[in-house]
Amino acid sequence: MFETINIAKGVNVHVNETTQFKTINFSIKFKDKLTEEKASARSILANVLQHSNEVYPSHTALRMVLDDLYGTSLYIDSSKRGSEHVVTLNVETVNDQYLSEKGVLEKVLNLMYIVLFKPNFENDLFKESIFIREKHSIVQRIESVFDDKTRYAQQRMMELALPNHPASITSNGTIQAVEAVTNEQLVAEYQEMLTQNEIEIYAVGDVKPEMIASYVREFLHFKDREKAIAVAPMELVKPEQSRVLEHEDMKQGKLHMAFFTPITFRDEKFPVMQLMNGVFGGYAHSKIFVNIREKESMAYYVSSSFASQFGLMFVLAGIDSKLEKKAVSLVLKQLEDVKKGNISDIELDQTKALLINQLKEALDSARGQIEIYDQYMELTESFEPEYMINKWKNVTKEDIAAVAEELSLEMTYFLSGKEDDTNA
Repeated sequence: MFETINIAKGVNVHVNETTQFKTINFSIKFKDKLTEEKASARSILANVLQHSNEVYPSHTALRMVLDDLYGTSLYIDSSKRGSEHVVTLNVETVNDQYLSEKGVLEKVLNLMYIVLFKPNFENDLFKESIFIREKHSIVQRIESVFDDKTRYAQQRMMELALPNHPASITSNGTIQAVEAVTNEQLVAEYQEMLTQNEIEIYAVGDVKPEMIASYVREFLHFKDREKAIAVAPMELVKPEQSRVLEHEDMKQGKLHMAFFTPITFRDEKFPVMQLMNGVFGGYAHSKIFVNIREKESMAYYVSSSFASQFGLMFVLAGIDSKLEKKAVSLVLKQLEDVKKGNISDIELDQTKALLINQLKEALDSARGQIEIYDQYMELTESFEPEYMINKWKNVTKEDIAAVAEELSLEMTYFLSGKEDDTNA
């Protein structure tokens, strides 16, 4: 799928040479340990680098040069995966073999160099007005979570269930940590990102791997860096409270349940857990959806998800406040059915088909290929779609029942309207 070329210690170039697309997609991923402080600073940094640099000091100026490069798109975002925080430069440009003008690829790579290595500095600091503006933008982004009560409830449960654990740290950090970041600290974080972070560079398009690696060496000048020492995953510690009830000014109650499992992404049973999640609550044919939303008509939405990096499974449901106990009971009843192996052929076959289709659909886009490979190369360096497809196909009902047995409910969090104290 991808050919990997190491261009410096801790810096890898991965190229998928394919005629599937007429564009070339790049992703440069800077990976660092996830902490609240780093997430906050690096989210500001992503914004600052995207919207201003020495050559194109305004977003308008950058937009104009992108338009001149045949509508090239460029954006920088910050995200988390497990215990890592990732800042990613994403670029999509036309492959100039389809143009009468040549040299577009070199111009795009030079622009990537400018964005990363030529920041808009004044007196060795980021331009103050831009620094303040982008700090405020990140604060607003964090505050917006409060308006989405489902996201807010999930974050509150994580903070209560796993305080100071990477699972409860958001990719943007916290308002307090963002506001505490100084311009000097941001410059230090920027320099550390360029010189010390592990870097994975991806390219997808009708291009030769060695050519892309040569261009990256020529334009981006990444030097050797020490490979980060592997940090042992933090253990999941049983929460102090098994049930938490909180109130907000809202009508629909938000039920969130957190389950622990010893099975994580790198476990050989990981594909089984993916299927278990799909049978239990991951899809519209799953047990909790069919039995709680369709048969009982008591949930506006209900689903489960598997956070494989941490060994966590979540159930989320939107319900009337007075139905919390009944909903919890029904969720646990469906889990008990899975543990007993009460899984129909249709449930199993549909789940396998949907997982396979999701993977194939993701691979229909260059960005999807990059994200899939960046995740799954941790399992096997020569990842191909068939690697996961074959594992899913071989999973049995007994396998699913066995991994379900390892799940334990650790916290039930319910966010209810202020006027409704029936569950207090």
